[in-house]
Amino acid sequence: MMSAAQSQPTLESKLEALQCHFTWDLNEGPSKLFRLRDDLVDIGTEEGNRWLGHIYNLRGYIQYKLGFTEDAQSFFTKAAEAFCNIREADEGPWLVMNYGNLAWLHHLLGDQGKSQDYLSKVDALMQKYPSPPQHELHAETYAEKAWTLMKFSRDKQLLAVDYFEKAIGMQPEMVEWNSSYVLLLRNDFKYDHTKHSNTKLEDEILEKMRIAKEQDPKDLYLAVQYLHLRAKKGERIDEDEVRELRTKVLRNPASSYSGLNTLIWVYKEYASVEEATFLAEVALENHPSERYLKRCAALLYKWIRHPDKNALQRAISLQEELISLYPDSSLVKKMDLANMYAKTDWGKARAEQMYQELLGMDLEPADKQMLYNKYAVYLFCDRREPHNSIKYNMKAAEIPHQSFFRDNSISVLEDVRDRRRNRMCGEIEEFLENLPACSVLYQHWF
Repeated sequence: MMSAAQSQPTLESKLEALQCHFTWDLNEGPSKLFRLRDDLVDIGTEEGNRWLGHIYNLRGYIQYKLGFTEDAQSFFTKAAEAFCNIREADEGPWLVMNYGNLAWLHHLLGDQGKSQDYLSKVDALMQKYPSPPQHELHAETYAEKAWTLMKFSRDKQLLAVDYFEKAIGMQPEMVEWNSSYVLLLRNDFKYDHTKHSNTKLEDEILEKMRIAKEQDPKDLYLAVQYLHLRAKKGERIDEDEVRELRTKVLRNPASSYSGLNTLIWVYKEYASVEEATFLAEVALENHPSERYLKRCAALLYKWIRHPDKNALQRAISLQEELISLYPDSSLVKKMDLANMYAKTDWGKARAEQMYQELLGMDLEPADKQMLYNKYAVYLFCDRREPHNSIKYNMKAAEIPHQSFFRDNSISVLEDVRDRRRNRMCGEIEEFLENLPACSVLYQHWF
């Protein structure tokens, strides 16, 4: 017979039963974690950010996964303080995930006493603030889990939608939850090409965004996204409306949540790249030390079709600065810089040198696949080496990771095969016939 002591839940089983970042299957490699960490930093920590507690919780988890345990504890502590300040209360169900993170952290660091203390705090909160009988979790738990999954991985987006819907159904007065929910629907539609022909779904999302914007007028990021979708659907946008929104955005603290990046892309798509670039430079004049704005401007210079010497110099200067500002997530930026050097009369050797340095790095499969694809494009467009380009498209395609870059390389190879004008057609045909399929969902790169 099992003794009473043996029948008691162990510390490990209690930890596994918690709802927190350590139990949400948030497993990614260092490359993805560093990029996500930089994205969270770019969101900003200005006062009034209603997701600040969630941001600090996720940053704490990422810091732990990257090996920075002291930073992790600091961020978890900041998360608790942020939640209490935003909710204007010393405790509440929003602290369940935070205390769960701290219980896990102390357990993993070997301090089982503190871990047990935080487990006791979780139990006390759950008894004081139980979830409604018809729901498995509390609304605050659903909301934070939804926001975290939304930020962490595209293959968990549908799950995040479900959690947001449950949270909003329980507490519809939390307008920021609804705003993030409709933005998630918008992004899922934008990146899922199978849905692009579904005009009814797009109209439904547009209406949800309109309602959310009316309920949450302070969310300028939502307002700009709503403007963007209206323009995309062919609606004629009043210039005064754009000008008013631009003024509000430029007055706000510069961050990836300010809406400026989307507003810049509205100008790029529906006015000109030059006007969009001017707007980015104006923002940079107002916030000269803001790295996120430099990131926005650098992207625009990359899209100028035939840049003059001054534009190229500015693009190269910005990209070099970004590499130093994002030292742990600069792979894409280094490739962009190499491509910019390749467009100059004096930087071609430097471009090839940079690519060779990148090709010699020990990269994760997804990063290596992206590099092979981009190097193939560079070989074809800048080096005029079609056969070497084909070889690197093959290298990208044979990595069993489903992504835009793999699909692009396969598409190029199929096109070469179908044209029957290249001496490698037979080799390409055999390669494609033996290429295994991938089932992993897309991971988008920015």
